[in-house]
Amino acid sequence: MRISMLTPGTGYFYCGNCLRENTLAHALIKLDHDVTMIPLYLPFFTEGEPPPQTQRVFLGGINIYLQHKLPLFRKIPGFLTRVLDSPRLLRWSSKQGDMTDAEKHADLVLATLRGEEDGQMTEITRLLQWMRHNDRPDVVSLCNILLTGLARSIKDELKVPIVSTLHGEDAFLDALPEPQRSEAWDILRERVKDIDAFIAVSEYYARQMQSRLDIDRDRIHVIHNGIDLEDMDDISPRTPGTPGTSDTTPPTIGYLARMCPDKGLHTLVDAFIELKRRATIDHLQLKIAGVELKVDRPFIRDLQSKLRKANCLELASFSPNISREAKLEFLQSLDVLSVPATYGESFGLYTIEALACWVPIVQPRHGAFPEIIERTGGGILCEPDDPQSLADELERLLSDHELAQTLSERGHKAVFDHFTAERMARDVMDVYHKITKPEHTEARPSMSPA
Repeated sequence: MRISMLTPGTGYFYCGNCLRENTLAHALIKLDHDVTMIPLYLPFFTEGEPPPQTQRVFLGGINIYLQHKLPLFRKIPGFLTRVLDSPRLLRWSSKQGDMTDAEKHADLVLATLRGEEDGQMTEITRLLQWMRHNDRPDVVSLCNILLTGLARSIKDELKVPIVSTLHGEDAFLDALPEPQRSEAWDILRERVKDIDAFIAVSEYYARQMQSRLDIDRDRIHVIHNGIDLEDMDDISPRTPGTPGTSDTTPPTIGYLARMCPDKGLHTLVDAFIELKRRATIDHLQLKIAGVELKVDRPFIRDLQSKLRKANCLELASFSPNISREAKLEFLQSLDVLSVPATYGESFGLYTIEALACWVPIVQPRHGAFPEIIERTGGGILCEPDDPQSLADELERLLSDHELAQTLSERGHKAVFDHFTAERMARDVMDVYHKITKPEHTEARPSMSPA
């Protein structure tokens, strides 16, 4: 099957959605499908070898922004458009501002959701021309529902079914100021009618988006994320050293996510300080790794100042923007991982990455975390946004080596049995085959209005 995957890039930093799309693309190719990744807005940036993709970035972030602010730019010659879509220029531009700031870009978000209705047709047409003159796909995959503004035009032009993944869009949309927030949700409720099927990355998120977008439940397919385990096969469980001897390995709590308030890093820092105050876990250390954006630096400095005042800064380390190799080494140095996100995460790839490396997890009792812990048996739940509760559960796990070993073994086995990239790809293909059947296409002629 020929599959076109439309995926927004980040330019220069890792994001969970991009990692998931990259993993899925490679797994689909291994199943002998023809996959092309089409980067939107910014160049694709991911771990390891990138999948087959277009050399050009479509709907380039600079062009989209200028055409939104100054409609005259919609008439510039094609060669100038290609200059502004240069991957090198887009990467440089992405480092200068915060592309994830929902409030700052609220009006542009609305324009993107409206697609051809709000001045974006010039760039959409360039995308459609490329897709029409290259191999016509059998199915088009949208990385997330923020791309639904493209669906109607793609269906009118290519006459192919469209699938959209659901994973984490509500947090971004809810960060929009009013009245743009309500307007964005209203636009989406209308635009999702152009999508043939949705893939939610957890049961929790399927329920969440079914309710918020008024989607029929039979159009949503739950497929848990999978990860590439090829370079994790040889990883062994961490063996704690014996206190007071030369082979001592200090007990270590880890964090692996973007270093920002939404992911609850401040909650973990407060819990770590509380554990040091209790003095029940000797030689305890905290290791923090993940994406650090320019906008995150004041927050990180505040946390470092808090750690310094508590005489804990020398026991904590910060490792921003690490490679995959460094990430695996980082995970193998941990006894437990916690990313106490303040909002309902749709999944959290870091949970199964940690479990694959024999590291049990402690996560808040909301979002997809109860579902993941139930499915894997590899962790403990704590109360959300509660440093004391988090400290209690971390202390329990670090003090009870038998419990830690049990969770480690269960979680590791569950990931290798059920959260693999191949399993994810096969489940996704089941959905693609279902919606490309002639009877399905004939049954849904109204999905793309004339």
